[in-house]
Amino acid sequence: MSPEEMSDDKLIDFGRERDKRIHDLHDKRLDEMRKAFEQVLPLPKAKKPKAKGKPKKR
Repeated sequence: MSPEEMSDDKLIDFGRERDKRIHDLHDKRLDEMRKAFEQVLPLPKAKKPKAKGKPKKR
């Protein structure tokens, strides 16, 4: 095998790696913002919707 063929196996796509890193940073920032908002404005607990019966006849 020539040196060129061996280097193909270990090539790193720096653009792709940077995109992954940027994506992880954005996810981390989004999680931090979500936690901060939940502390300030807690979301109401999900309530069960009231079961509607048959409509009244008039």
